Amino acid sequence: MAEESQGHGIVLPQPGKRNILITSALPYVNNVPHLGNIIGSVLSADASARFTRGRGLNTLYIGGTNEYGTTTEARALVEQCTPQELCDKYHAVYAEIYEWFNISFDIFGRTTTKLQTDITQDIFLKLNGNGYLSEQMTTQLYCPQHCSFLADRFVEGECPACGYADARGDQCDLCGRLLEPLDLKSPRCKLDGFPPVTKETKHVFLELDKLQPGIERFFREATADGGWSANGKSITSAWLKEGLQPRSITHDIKWGTAVPLPGYEEKVIYSWFDACIGYVSITARYTDEWEKWWRNPQDVQLYQFLGKDNVVFHSVIFPATQIGTGDTWTMLRYLSTTDYLTYEGGKFSKSRGVGVFRDSAQKTGVPSDIWRFFLLYHRPETGDSEFTWDTFISANNNLLLKNLAVKLRAGLLTVLLISQQGNSFLQANKLSNALCEEEPSKCAAVVGLAINLVHLIASVIAPFMPETAKMINAQLCASPLPILDHWDADSIPPGHEISKAEHLFSRIPPEKAQEWRTMFGSEEAKKLKEEEAAIKARKKAERAPKAK
Repeated sequence: MAEESQGHGIVLPQPGKRNILITSALPYVNNVPHLGNIIGSVLSADASARFTRGRGLNTLYIGGTNEYGTTTEARALVEQCTPQELCDKYHAVYAEIYEWFNISFDIFGRTTTKLQTDITQDIFLKLNGNGYLSEQMTTQLYCPQHCSFLADRFVEGECPACGYADARGDQCDLCGRLLEPLDLKSPRCKLDGFPPVTKETKHVFLELDKLQPGIERFFREATADGGWSANGKSITSAWLKEGLQPRSITHDIKWGTAVPLPGYEEKVIYSWFDACIGYVSITARYTDEWEKWWRNPQDVQLYQFLGKDNVVFHSVIFPATQIGTGDTWTMLRYLSTTDYLTYEGGKFSKSRGVGVFRDSAQKTGVPSDIWRFFLLYHRPETGDSEFTWDTFISANNNLLLKNLAVKLRAGLLTVLLISQQGNSFLQANKLSNALCEEEPSKCAAVVGLAINLVHLIASVIAPFMPETAKMINAQLCASPLPILDHWDADSIPPGHEISKAEHLFSRIPPEKAQEWRTMFGSEEAKKLKEEEAAIKARKKAERAPKAK
């Protein structure tokens, strides 16, 4: 899945028509994705892109890896390689995983490119020229052990909100609160465990407070005209209600986009600032005419898919940078966000072998379409949802085997409903050899309608399970049917010859659940959840008033 068109030519917007630009969150390349990462952005975006293409809409789907920043530097130290070597390794890993899941990117790019540097620095300088950047002296943590300022990801300590002992300097993984390194209690250097000291240093700040009126205007218009998930609206609204404050967009590491100002040669631009610009630079990698997508709000609608922990960067920070440049931009219109997918009662944890990571799904021997179906069917749209091996096997054995031949879950439920109606139709008309012998005309009509219904099912299931759709169409000896507003049941005419029928799915033995639980750390997941509950209980007890 290289940085090139995926086999159907360069897609450009068509003037006067509805053109869809879809992005899925760019993952950091410091680790491998788990099922929650996949459903949270790329698979959801892929289903939407396949649907809009099936509807005949001009669609471009952009994906890639976010490669600059502290997380990359930290992981490179762990793996004893250079940051560039780490990026090359994990970009290939992600591409391989997404290819197995049949993700239909038009381009799968990366942020460590000259285009990324050029576009980011251009935006930075325009913000500076328009008075939205300022220099401020800041107090930061400094490690006297290895004589370096500590960027947020190089600091760990106790979360001031929930008491989690291993919170990072930018965010607590337990309660989700965004943090600054100085917020942490008992901070320690991630590299050597040494307690840091405070020291002053100069940084560039994005003055979000000056941009707030423009962001509020954008938020009102985008949520009124477009479609935003409820948690996307509430998270953005909460930030705006609290009031935006200037936020540093430079930091003291070496792996990142250079700051285009004198005196900042030892600093780089924060990856959280330029990560969303990656969508633009990857599009520019795809086509020299990228501005037709990104500077064309009249003809292009931007859909973005991400987990709720990434909302503010897409709904506040990136729109603020667009507004601050004074340029014309295609801006966010549809924001589709998910809550968390948990694993067997706990959280995914690569370090503790908990959950389904990298090629684990492939190792089960279950086809990627089954994984796609399960994840989309259990998509955490209105709250967290849980992955268990029992529900996974049940979805295959009881939903797919018994039924088949922008609310993605609702769309998939519609597919199942159509399939159920088809089964009921066949049962009601008692399709059998006897019907063929006694009422041949009726039998022919029933078979003809059923065949056309199967063709319809292949069409509407394609966004969710593309390989299954291909198998159905191959057995029908028919071309894919567009997703139409009306169905006339005439796409397969009388006399059309079909090929030999084959099973689309196979039954999964229920006893496989325990085998996979053992293989993928289900018991460890429960231990993690118990540890987190104990931490919360301890902190609650500490905050409770003491009895006199």
